[in-house]
Amino acid sequence: MTESVRMAELAWPELGERLAGGGPVFLPCGSFEQHGPHLPMSVDMLVPAAIAEAVAARTGGLVAPALAYGYKSMPKTGGGPHFPGTINLDGATLTDLVRDVIRELYRHGARRVCAVVGHYENQWFVTEGIDLVVRELGDPDFSVMRLEYWDFMPREVIEETFPGGFDNIHLEHAAVMETSLMMHLYPDQVRIDRIPDDPPADFPPYDMWPARRDWVPSSGALTSAKAASAEKGRRIMESVVDGIAAAVLKELAARDGK
Repeated sequence: MTESVRMAELAWPELGERLAGGGPVFLPCGSFEQHGPHLPMSVDMLVPAAIAEAVAARTGGLVAPALAYGYKSMPKTGGGPHFPGTINLDGATLTDLVRDVIRELYRHGARRVCAVVGHYENQWFVTEGIDLVVRELGDPDFSVMRLEYWDFMPREVIEETFPGGFDNIHLEHAAVMETSLMMHLYPDQVRIDRIPDDPPADFPPYDMWPARRDWVPSSGALTSAKAASAEKGRRIMESVVDGIAAAVLKELAARDGK
């Protein structure tokens, strides 16, 4: 129990001591969203949480419970709202949630926070929550980092993962990257026999409301996931954790013993 990086697994006296140590606190920001017929609804929560735990272990940090719901799934990046189970938050709700959680982490002594975004649509609402709470607290010694884990894939890993060429991160929803990571991290939650082989979705250069269901492949995956593998997932995971840990140590190192 004492070695866990998960805040939820610690008793309050130990948590208080660990927070007082000044290490970074990671906040995974996920969603509850369809990920094709082969992956669970919780991919966008499970993956950033696993990454955050690996980075926390290297940086002397802790991981807060992941945010399980995210901003609205969009057809061109997440398949949209039409699939059973996808639960969407309004932008203001997510902004307030991020602001409130970070404010509470600060109240309990955290002075270095890293929001790890695992759901593409979350980015700007997580940003807004961070900006609001940092302005509200007005503490020059309080630092918050926000990142999307896929931005830490180095070129050589991208080329290994997509030997035929990498089209667009937007289309990687439930496709090779996420499926590979899940095959590596949570193989028992991947339905290998259901991995889809859809061609890349062909979206127009605009959005529509109400969302157009017929824009999205019926599987919910925006391009083929057939090239996914656990080995690719391992390489992605290792490279992303290396990159994020280096960034955290650079930007969120404790100062003045705090």
